[in-house]
Order: sequence, then C-alpha cells, then structure tokens
Amino acid sequence: MTHHKSSPSSSWHAATRLLHTGIERTPYQETSEPLFLTSGFIYDSAEQAAATFRNEITRYQYSRFGNPTVASLERKLADLEGAEACIATSTGMGAVFSALFSHVKAGDRVVASRALFGSCHWIVAELLPRYGIESVLVNGTELHEWERALSKPTAAVLLESPSNPMLDILDISAIAEYAHRVGALVMVDNVFASPIYQKPLSLGADVVIYSCTKHIDGQGRVLGGAVLSTAEWIKNTLQPFTRNTGNSLSPFNAWVMMKGLETLSLRVEAMTRNTTILADYLATAPGVLKVRYPGRTDHPQHALAMRQMSGSGTLLAFEVQGGQKGAFAFMDALKLIAISNNLGDARSLVTHPATTTHAKISDAERAELGITEGTIRCSVGLEDSRDLIADLERGVEALTRK
Repeated sequence: MTHHKSSPSSSWHAATRLLHTGIERTPYQETSEPLFLTSGFIYDSAEQAAATFRNEITRYQYSRFGNPTVASLERKLADLEGAEACIATSTGMGAVFSALFSHVKAGDRVVASRALFGSCHWIVAELLPRYGIESVLVNGTELHEWERALSKPTAAVLLESPSNPMLDILDISAIAEYAHRVGALVMVDNVFASPIYQKPLSLGADVVIYSCTKHIDGQGRVLGGAVLSTAEWIKNTLQPFTRNTGNSLSPFNAWVMMKGLETLSLRVEAMTRNTTILADYLATAPGVLKVRYPGRTDHPQHALAMRQMSGSGTLLAFEVQGGQKGAFAFMDALKLIAISNNLGDARSLVTHPATTTHAKISDAERAELGITEGTIRCSVGLEDSRDLIADLERGVEALTRK
C-alpha cells in the first residue's frame, strides 16, 4: 500500500479534507479508495502469523479486527472530527452500545440525559441496570440537575445535542466540567448536528458517537456507526470490546460511506438552507401549534445553539393540532416528503415519534420530553424548497379541512 502523495494540511477546510485525507492507495494508484472485500489475509509464514497474534507485528489479520477500506474511513472520520482515533461499527446503535459497555462494569454509575433516541433510552434505563450498573436520567437542559446527579463518582455520561426528536440543546462544556470533577467520561451522540456543525471534543467531551447511516452516508444505502476518542481509550478500552464481540463494519459499507463523505459538507449546508425555509413557513402555517428549530430565535436554547454549533442543522420538529389524528392526516397528505424513521437523508422524511422512534417510552416520559401526539419530526433533504413548501401546504390543508 502507498499513501496519498499530499499530506493533510492544517489550513484545509472541511470540504477539502473530506476529499483528500485518509486515502491509502495500492501500487496501481487508483483515483478512488480501493474496496477490499475480503474476510481474511494470508501470511508469508506460520511464524509471521504467530508474531501477528502476539502483537509483535502490525498487519491485517482478519476483517473483524481491521480492514484497509474500513481503516481509510476511520482515518477520514478522525481527521474530520479532530480526534486521535476512530473505530467504525456495524450500526449507530452498535456504536452507542460498544462505547458504553466497553467502559462500564457492575457497580458503576451512568448519568444520561432523558432526551435520548428510543433505543439509547432503553440501553440506559433498561439494559444497564440488568448488569448491576446504576443509571440516572436527568432533564438535559437543566444544569442544576446535572450538577446534583454528578455530585458523586460516575463512570460515564451520555447525551445528545441537539436531541432526538425535540432538538433540545445541551450545554456540553458545562456538563463536561461537572462530569470530569467526578471522573466521568463524557460521551456525546452528535448525529443531529453532524461533524460539519459541531465538534464535541473541543467543547470538553471525551467520546463522540455517530450513526454513519444518517448524514455520513446520507443517501439511505447502508448502515454503520463510529466512535471517536483518544488513541489510548480506543486502543485499550474500545478496541478489545469491538474485536471480541464482533461489532465491526463491512468493507463495502465503509467504502459507500467514504463516497458519502465526499459530499457531506455540500449536502448538509444545502439541507440546512432548506430546513430554515421550511421552519419559517411552518411557524406561521394554520394548524401548526409550534416549531422547534435551533436556528430560530424562538427556540428555547437558541443562543446556546449558536455558541456550540456553526450551523442550525437539517432537522426540525413541529406540533400540529388534532393530536395523533391530526399528525397522521398531515403526514398522509404529503406526496413528496416520505414517511420514514430514518434521518439525514438526501430525501426529505417525516416521522411520528410517539408511535415510532419513541413508542416504547412511557406516556409520562414522552410528555416530560415535550413529545406530544401531535409532534412530527422532519428531516429535510435536497429537494427544491419550493416543492417542499408546496408539499407541506398539502399537509396544512388536511389539518384545516372542515
């Protein structure tokens, strides 16, 4: 293998880095990153194989442990995030699970924001206690709750900002300060902001987690996840866990995601422009009770969002009149925007959190999170904003039809 002739420059901006970092070419000097669809690798001798397993030689041995294509994706993501190291996983939830369970043990304590994706909430509230790990859920936007919860030794903190689906903005720097006082590792799910708009490591986080299925692939093709942190934590804590439990990303999915990374900044910026237009339209549309979008000044944490993020993002949440019946009528009237629980896609998507992504959370907990029966989450894509507005008008008409 040979490396790309141009070394990454500290002066390069994100769009350039996404195209030119992390590339490892074969002697054929291909333009695109090569795709290594192989489960294993051949040794020159039995002694070389033995030395590899004794960690005396560093080389590829099995694609569950490492693969050149997956390694290229990991280098690209680490460079983009400003992290020392990265491990790619089979899914975004695999990334969350591995990050947490590689770090904690029976008798430990985890503090997390209540405003989590449904599966993340299940891991914290249901799975951790089964293994003798105490879990504490707090209102993520209330710093006094974090300070109180982090007043005694804690192993890990897990949070999302912006949160799914209500786009709460959490003060990552302040939470990290509380967490580090008691020895906790701060893990941030950064999927809504994407690596283009937020850098949690620079705000005090220790671990950043992604569902690469979302903006990084961004075209609804493959599943994948990533965990980024220091080289020491990745090597000594996370890597033994993922290697031995089999939570590895396929080379093909890694290659597809590298193609997605090439246009990530263009897509996210264009999608954000569309989201801003749609949020402003919905804010005055009849039958729409409220809109949650970090870029709007009426968002309760707008000022914090503008400090932490360099852009407002591609997702918004809004509440319509009529509860679930109204939400379903609105969504069913759409002809262009598809109903799907995915997000970050080039195509615009809507979902009803109360009956999909957060269906397994209790009614009381959903109410506490602000998720009503009339709440709709919208992931805005790359379509012409005029066509998207015309489609939303169909939803509004269904809401207001007598």
